Amino acid sequence: MIRFIFISIFFAGFLAGCGKFGADVDPVTGKKVRKEPNLSKRAEDFANEGGGIFNSNRIGTGTTYEFATANVMWRATLNSLDFIPLQSVNYSGGVVITDWYSNDINSNESIKLEIRFLSNETSPSSLKIISYKKICKNLNCKTVKLDKNFNKKLKDTILEQARKLKIEDESKKNKRKKKS
Repeated sequence: MIRFIFISIFFAGFLAGCGKFGADVDPVTGKKVRKEPNLSKRAEDFANEGGGIFNSNRIGTGTTYEFATANVMWRATLNSLDFIPLQSVNYSGGVVITDWYSNDINSNESIKLEIRFLSNETSPSSLKIISYKKICKNLNCKTVKLDKNFNKKLKDTILEQARKLKIEDESKKNKRKKKS
């Protein structure tokens, strides 16, 4: 009897989902949006809009994977922190955490940074930076958060790097269009 109820619920759920086959719901309007039935055409349209692993606009330049390399803020952050060893980097989670760093071997102070990506936009509100300072004296260590001025300077550095990368990307894109 329990098996019959389970199977009935499974098929009822399966059949309820069949009414949406071939259509998605627009999250803004709530209306059904029909999908292109031809998978090849749908994949081509998706790639032309900049989606997917491969960018079809650059077929002649070889296979290029575009994951984190397409996000200007991500690249700018890694470029800005290239002198600090990284402890954890998670693009899908939107977090970069550095290891403890000191620019002087004999220093008793070191810093650690955590950068959280709140959006893909190139704006100050896209990043949240948390920084820590560890001070050790006679094997006693104390960790404190750094002030907001330090975080603002780092954020400004990352944003400036992002602007430069964006200009470089646009220049490369324009050169490719001229060659085509």
